[in-house]
Parts: sequence; C-alpha cells; structure tokens
Amino acid sequence: MSVNQQTHTGPPYGQPQPGYQGYQQPAYGGQPLPGVPQLQYGAYNGPMPGYQQPVPPQGYFPSLGFPSKGCPVSLNSDNSLAPNFIGSLRTPATSGAPPPPSGPTLPSGHLAYSQLGHGDVQNGIAASAASAQRPPASQPFLPGLAPTPVIQTSAFQQYGPTPASVQQLSNDMTGMTIGRTTASAPPPAGLGYGPPTSGPPVSGSLSATGSGLYTPYTASQGPSPTSVTQSLPLAQPPFPVQTITTQRLPTQVPGFAPPPPSTGIGPSSYPPTTGAPRPPTMSGPPPPPLGQTVAGPPASQPNHISSPPPSAVSGPHPGPPVTGLHGPPPPTHPPQPGYQMQQNGSFGPVRGSQPNYGGAYPGTPNYGSQPGPPPPPKRLDPDSIPSPQLNELPPQQKPRHRIDPDAIPSPIQVIEDDRSNRGSEPFVTGVRGHVPPLVTTNFIVKDEGNASPRYIRCTSYNIPCTSDMAKQSQVPLAAVIKPLATLPPEETLPYLVDHGESGPVRCNRCKAYMCPFMQFIEGGRRFQCCFCSCVTEVPPHYFQHLDHTGKRVDFYDRPELSLGSYEFLATVDYCKNNKFPSPPAFIFMIDVSYNAVKSGLVRLICEELKSLLDYLPREGNMEESAIRVGFVTYNKVLHFYNVKSSLAQPQMMVVSDVADMFVPLLDGLLVNVNDSRTVIASLLDQIPEMFADTRETETVFAPVIQAGLEALKAAECAGKLFIFHTSLPIAEAPGKLKNRDDKKLVNTDKEKTLFQPQTSFYNNLAKDCVAHGCCVDLFLFPNQYLDVATLGVVTYQTGGSIYKYAYFQPETDQDRFLNDLRRDVQKEVGFDAVMRVRTSTGIRATDFFGAFYMSNTTDVEMAGLDCDKTITVEFKHDDKLSEDSGALLQCAVLYTSCAGQRRLRIHNLSLNCCTQLADLYRNCETDTLINYLAKYAYRGVLSSPVKTVRDALINQCAQILACYRKNCASPSSAGQLILPECMKLLPVYLNCVLKSDVLQPGPEVTTDDRAYIRQLVTSMDVAETNVFFYPRLLPLTKADVDSDSLPGAIRNSEERLSKGDIYLLENGLNIFVWVGVNVQQGLIQNLFGVSSFSQINKALTMLPVLENPFSKKVRSIINMLQMQRSRYMKLIIVKQEDKLEMLFKHFLVEDKSLSGGASYVDFLCHMHKEIRQLLS
Repeated sequence: MSVNQQTHTGPPYGQPQPGYQGYQQPAYGGQPLPGVPQLQYGAYNGPMPGYQQPVPPQGYFPSLGFPSKGCPVSLNSDNSLAPNFIGSLRTPATSGAPPPPSGPTLPSGHLAYSQLGHGDVQNGIAASAASAQRPPASQPFLPGLAPTPVIQTSAFQQYGPTPASVQQLSNDMTGMTIGRTTASAPPPAGLGYGPPTSGPPVSGSLSATGSGLYTPYTASQGPSPTSVTQSLPLAQPPFPVQTITTQRLPTQVPGFAPPPPSTGIGPSSYPPTTGAPRPPTMSGPPPPPLGQTVAGPPASQPNHISSPPPSAVSGPHPGPPVTGLHGPPPPTHPPQPGYQMQQNGSFGPVRGSQPNYGGAYPGTPNYGSQPGPPPPPKRLDPDSIPSPQLNELPPQQKPRHRIDPDAIPSPIQVIEDDRSNRGSEPFVTGVRGHVPPLVTTNFIVKDEGNASPRYIRCTSYNIPCTSDMAKQSQVPLAAVIKPLATLPPEETLPYLVDHGESGPVRCNRCKAYMCPFMQFIEGGRRFQCCFCSCVTEVPPHYFQHLDHTGKRVDFYDRPELSLGSYEFLATVDYCKNNKFPSPPAFIFMIDVSYNAVKSGLVRLICEELKSLLDYLPREGNMEESAIRVGFVTYNKVLHFYNVKSSLAQPQMMVVSDVADMFVPLLDGLLVNVNDSRTVIASLLDQIPEMFADTRETETVFAPVIQAGLEALKAAECAGKLFIFHTSLPIAEAPGKLKNRDDKKLVNTDKEKTLFQPQTSFYNNLAKDCVAHGCCVDLFLFPNQYLDVATLGVVTYQTGGSIYKYAYFQPETDQDRFLNDLRRDVQKEVGFDAVMRVRTSTGIRATDFFGAFYMSNTTDVEMAGLDCDKTITVEFKHDDKLSEDSGALLQCAVLYTSCAGQRRLRIHNLSLNCCTQLADLYRNCETDTLINYLAKYAYRGVLSSPVKTVRDALINQCAQILACYRKNCASPSSAGQLILPECMKLLPVYLNCVLKSDVLQPGPEVTTDDRAYIRQLVTSMDVAETNVFFYPRLLPLTKADVDSDSLPGAIRNSEERLSKGDIYLLENGLNIFVWVGVNVQQGLIQNLFGVSSFSQINKALTMLPVLENPFSKKVRSIINMLQMQRSRYMKLIIVKQEDKLEMLFKHFLVEDKSLSGGASYVDFLCHMHKEIRQLLS
C-alpha cells in the first residue's frame, strides 16, 4: 500500500479559523510542504541560538519528492508479489519540530520525519514508482547542499552507482512507468531501510507496478537504522503485506520550545475538529512528467490522487556524494516562523491531498499573513494507549509526535480498488476456492457449480490442512450463510427440481444431497459421495450414461449436477406427521394500552393494515396470497376477533384468564383476506374508537405469544405473530417482569446479567413456538426501560425480527415504522425451517451464531427464516485435509414456502486446502472475519465480563497478525508492523467492533439499546456488519448532479469534514445529514428550502421535495441507500456545533470516542505492541 504518492501543490490551509476557539487546529506552523522533497535545512534565516549547524546530509534523494506531514509511515503495498511496508508507526515528528542537532544522533532505527512519505493511502496497485521519479517542486536555494540521486538497485541491495547530476537523474527517470506497466529502466526494486535481509538477492521480485521501498535519508555515523526490507518469505512464494515501522524518538528534541501550556490540547484530542479547512485536490489527472507513461489507477478514485507536473528543477547545488546508507537520520533545520518554505509562490503549508475534496473552501483564512504559533505536537507511544492529555505529561515527554492518518490502511481505498478491479467482470463460481469481490462492490454472479457469495461467504477460501496449522494461525474458519438471500434482477433464482415421489437423490451413509461434486462411476450406475466417500447405487429413474470425461451426458440439463444452488421439491417424508403442511398464517397482535392509544400508534397500525393486507407474500405467479390473517388486541386482557366472511360485523371475545391462555374461537379467527375484506375493514375502523378512552396502562406479554401459538396449533399451520408492544409487562400474568435496569452494573462482573433474560419462562416458550412453527416479529415502542433482553428471547430463538422505536411520535417516526412494517410483511419467508451443514471428511461444523433454536448439536431450527437472516457457522478440524481434494460444504435448508409447499434449498461450496500459512493469509476475507468476530464477542457478553471479551478479541487478532509476521514475512526489525494484504483493515474494523455500544457504551446508551443491537448484529449478513461498524460517509456537495453515481466516500474522521460542505453518513440504521456552518447559502436554499443555516429545521425526517438538480440528486442518493438496506433508516439532520453533533461524532469511528474508545491510529499502535509482546 503506497503512501509515497504524489500530492498536489494546491492552496495552503491550516491557519486557525478566526473566532472558532476551543477547537484544535491541524498542524500548520512552519510545516514542510508535501510535494517538496524534505530539505535538510529550512529556509535560511541566519544562525539560530541553540542549533548547531548540521553537517551536509547523506542519503537524501531529491527525486523522491517525498510529501511529508510528520508522517513516519511509508506504506508500500502493491497487489503483486512484493511485500508491503508501512514505515515507522511509533513516533513520527510533527510539523515544526526540529530534530536533534548533528552532534547527538537519533538512537538506532530512528527515521527522520523527512524520510517518510505523506499522502493518501493507496491500497491497490501502488504508484510508488511515480514518487521515486518525481523531480522536486521549486525549493528555496541552499548553497552547498548536494542532490544525492536515487540509487537504483535490485531487491535486497543497498549500494549502487549514483547519477552525477540532476540532469542525469532526469534521464534515468525517462522511460520509467507509473502504475501497472513495466519500467524500461530498472525499477526501484526494494531500496531497503538498513542492511539487507538474509535472503539472497532476488532480481525481478518486484511486480510490474514498480512499487518498492525507499532509501531513507541517513547519516553515516551511529548505529544502523531499523531494517525495512523486501520481506520475501523463503518457504513460499511472496505476496503482498504491509509493514508499519515503529520506533521511539528521544524524549526531548533539543531546541524545540514546548507549546504554550494554555492550549491544553493533548494527543487525545486528535483529530482536528470540523473547524479545519480541508486541502484541495486536483479534479483531473495532470500531465505526466517528461518521459513517463502514466498507467496507474484513475485519478477519480479516492486516495488515488495525481500530482501536478513539477516546475523546473531548481534544486540545491551539488555537494559531497553519499558513501553509505547506514546510521540514524541527520538533523533537519526547522523552517523559521514567518519564513515558510515556498511552493509555487504560495505561503503556508500544504497538507497531503485527501480523497474527494475539491477546491478551497468557503471561510478559509487569509494565508498571506504570518502563520500563528505551531500547534502542540502529538504524542504517539504504543506503551501508553490511549494517550494521556498533553498537560498530564512531564515536560520532557511533550514533543512526541503522531502518525499521519493518511499513511495507514484506508478502508475507503481498499473498497475503491476492489470496485475498480473487480466490479466490471462477472464473478464466475466455477473455480474452487475463488475469493469473491468485497461486499461493497457491485458485481454479477454466474453460478457454475459453487454457491454465490450472496448465499455463503467464508472467512478464508483456503483452509489449513491440519488442526495444528489452524491453531497456530488462530484464523477462525467460518462461513456466513444467508440461505434465502434476495438476488438482483439480473441473476437467476435457484431452479426448483422435482424428482417425483422418490424425492431427491442422496448418499446412503451421510445423507448428503446430489451435487456437482459427486463422482459417477461404473458407467454411471453408482456414484461416490464427495463428503464421506461412500458408494451409492443410482436409482433406475436417475440413471444416465457418462461421456468420455466421466461426466453424465445430462450434466448441463440438471441444476443439481451443474449449479452451486438449487431447490428440491420435498416429498411427504420431509413433512411433520407425514402430511403436507397447510399454508401459513399471519396474526396481528396490537397493544391497546393507554400509551399505545394516546401516541396515535393504534390508529396508525389499523390504517396501514387496511392497505397492507393486499401485499402479503405470494408464490411466483399466484394471483393472491395463500396466507390467512387474524387479529388480536390486548392490554391486561386479550381480545380475539371473529372476522368470518359471513358476518356483517366483527365479533369480539375477551379472555381475562391470562394465567391459563386458550383461544375462544377456532372458526373465524384466521381468514382469507379477499373473502373477509369488508369485515376486516370494519374491524380496523372500530379498534381505535373502541379503545380511545382507555385508562389501562398495564400490559401482559407472554400470554399474547401463547395465544398466537395456540391459534396456530388449532389451525394446524405454521405462521408468524406481528406483536406491537409499548411497555414493560408488569401486569399479574405468566412472564411478568420487573424493572431491573441498573447502570451501576456497567463495567462490573455482573454486567453480563443485563444481557441475560431475567426469567427462563421465555426460553421455554420459545422452544414451544419453534416446535410448532410459530415465528414472532416484535415491534417495540418504549418510553422507558422495556427489558429487550428478555422480551426479545422468543423473537430471537424463533428466527424473528425486532424493531424498536424509542419515544415514538407519529410525525417523526411513522415513515420509518410503516416502511419497516411493509417490508416485514411482504418479504420472502420460509416457515418451520431446519438447516443442516454437511462437510467433507476432515472438518465439521462445531458452532452456530444467529437467530434460531438448537435442540441437538447439528440441526439449526427456525420457526421462520426470512431473506435477511444469516446463520454463521464455525468449522473445526477432526482429521487431516488434502490439498488435492480440498474441502466441501453443503448447506441444506428444509422449509415451508409461503404457499405451503415443502422445499429443500441446497447450497454447495468447495474450498482449497493449504500446507503453507501464506496461502491461508492470501485467501482471507476481512469483512467476513469481522462479522464472525463481532457475533462471537456479542455472544460472549452473555457469560463473561465485557472487558474479558474485549481483551480476548484483541488477543486473537494480535495472534493472527503475529503468526503471519513470524511465518510469512521475512525476518525484519520488531519495529515494523507487517499486515497481510487481505487483512490490512483488520485493525481498523476490529477497533470499530470494540468501540461499539455493546462492548463500550457511552453514558447515553441505554441497556435496552445494547440488548437490541446485540440481537440485531447476531443475524446480520456481511454487508450489513460492514456498514454498521464502519459507516459510509459521503460528501454530498461533491455529488455530480448529472450522473447516477454516488460521490466518492471519505474516511470516518472529523478531520475529513469541511465547514463549507454537507455530508451524509449511513450505518444501516440511521442516515445523518451533517451541515457545516459555512455552507453556501445557495446550497442550503436548494436542499432545505430556507435562506440561512440558522433556519434549517433539525426536526426534519424527510428532505423537502424541491425542483432543483441538487435537491433531486440528494433525495435520489437517500432513496438508493434506503433500497440497499433491510431496515428503513431514520433521517437525522445535524447542524455543526449543535448538540446533536455529539451523536453524529459517535459514528466517526476513526476518531477517539467519548466512551473511551481508541482512535484508529492509537489502536494500530496498541495492536503493534501486542504483536511485539507475542513475538518476543
């Protein structure tokens, strides 16, 4: 991953905003300019007291053109076979901090701040060759300083001939390429930091991208610096990794004046707040320098930002040549206040370009004036994560420095690269162990024998052959399965295969279903099972001859022989009590207590149901739904309604004996909608009037579920209860609950009790519901504590869904509630479902996560299974696997369709097996890994203290990365953090899970919220957990109103926000629209229909419909996002500096959180420290 990337010479930014006190500003005073090679001296301003004049530096190459922002991180990733390194992570220098004079040198392994690149993280094909060939931009004239040209070496080589002059350097660069094409001059392959590794020189080990490591600026004396070399594993082919080098700087940098104490801004207040103006980016790719061909990623992608052509080389005069490349970096003279280095005639620093930012922003200060004092330096020390406030530090520790957030792996970049590399081609599933595109990439799937990634995603597509290897790596082997997933219209639904009365063909021993991996033998008369190797006779009706390759001649005519996913029509043997099921029923059960009636909820539900009943799910081409409906209302007692079509008016029957629930009528409770339409309409009109004057505040809950269950039992059908409930069930009845909410238990050993149900009554009730195919969907409308942890048990174990609308008010919440209700009623759902996962010999399914019930160790039972539910399955070894045969999974789900048809849905997946750890790490999928780890942790809080769960997560991930470091990366200094290419986002995503409300709640998060989120996440798919833990942040003001595309996303950090812009943030549950204080009046008028920032109505839950391109574009973006998510997201308008902004900032997950969660940078250091401890 290359951070050594060209940055723009755009207008400067960073002076403090006038009148915007109390917010930390980004670094600005006397900062070296990105795009200008770091000079060893600042602009000369006469000798300065306290500074020795530095000796002429050695090892500095002007052609590298390193942009710098105090960033010690040189990330070189290319997706070829070269490892990636992230340079020093531990203690970079910030702007304006002078390094030590030439006398005392930095300790071993220290990288000077000019040594390392700054710019946007580029995760895909690296453009580092471009950096290595860029002549410097205009610089101050410095007599006596030599440009020491780039030394071109083969990998692992340190020394080489030096071009004699800048002219020769330019000649050397001519003919090189940037990006993917091969350089005609030798590529800068692996210019190493420090001594070469023990491996032999490898010529051509660098990929065609020309990405390599850079030679540091070093002095000739002192101990050699930390080695950062091309770490090519010797035992297996090399593949991309990332390293982050971490070292300590001396505690006191001589001559550096500590910041004024009054600022009081410590490292923990990083990142800068919204007050910081953003740097500009170029809107199009600039012309390449002479002789270079540009073949890198397109300039329109975030983090792929080209830089303008350099001006004429007016570099420093020649000086002494470089004789060696070891020793610590030389001192650099700081630019003096008021004499900032110039770049293209502008004063002030220019920070590395950030993705998706256009020109200068409104409200930027005047840059011609003297810059203010430099900001306090940032302290970054892995031994003290999270870092303390600056004013708590002893004075000698204050000048510590932070890592540049642009120089660490960027989720946005990885997502963009995957889209550009893999979004255009269809994903063909015919290849075993083929890793699919990321969930964030739009792609079409072509089923050629393995299940689509929409149905199954794995943590790794290449699994270790032995359990020892699996234990060593600590990578969990898991599959996230979504059996009834919705497919896009361009893809074909699974074919339904009917084998008649004989039913599907299966293996005699393990009962696996016929699939593409079965081997036909003896001329097609028998087949050998791919799961257990048992040989089974082919039934006569199924016999077919084989062709010359051993394939059946009807191979392509039978879905079960040629496709990864298909359905079988089940025979009566697969049905309960050996009789075919009746079509399912929906029962709507409405709380009519005082709260529900007063809030307008009852009237709203009844109005909506009148029209919604026409949209019940139906099979394929059926004209009307086969589903029957029934209605019950309740408070302390239950009211059943007879809506038989022969009645003129509905009849109500009250059951007040809630201790022994029974259903007072059989005929007329469950009816066909079309037959009883007028009676149902009359009932829905009467219910709100009947209870309009109720004074009953208490409710029951368990008897309501019992009543629904009894009704379905009596009708001998499966079905779903839709329960609309408002308060803690405190009325005297079975399942009565007490208020046990206690915030004092948070962070104690008893915290786990908050997530556990307070009585086992609901577990037993859930078991009964599952046995009879009664699924429960729960819509909650609490105004206070409701005990979601207990009320949700039945919903959770029956495969249902929970929806929660706290402090429900129709005017603000009805859109969300009604959209959720419509989707919940209409979505595809299977009833009475049983799922079993079979595996080939060597591994077996051992653990399951999701919304279901298990009465034994193999069968996952769900009263209802809808198109949004996922089941996560973990596998363990029980024998050795072989590389030749690989490993197979078959997921079979038996369910009743909404027309009452019993079906089997089969998904098959083949995976590779490996004997080398490198192959495991090369084929992992971080998004799926995080989905599994989050579910594992969220289940852990039921039985362990939250701190224990958090520590276990960190430890497991540290072990995964330490194992990689130890076994797959070649030997290198412990100061480097080396991340596998496929897992470079593991730290940032893991930190998001650790900071989530379940594992680290802020004071405003309620116990119910935590229980709700815990249950929600447990059945989320990979795409949902991805956006839930790392929300999507879009700059709306950058949207192209003439195209259908979304604006490029930006990273989740406050320092990415500009006061002059409007942003949208979505996490699958909410959509925030954040409006900066300096947004142009015209934009506010176009979007909100008001003339100024102060007039924007924060209470809006929908944007006004205005006839202008910007309004249309933003509303279409919001609609597009709503369509992608399984729940309707609530729209929240956030004005900058408003109190709601605290809630919005909670979702800027790369920043430090108010509840104590570490920032991404701090957490990366913490992970590095953990890995080093494991390795030592």
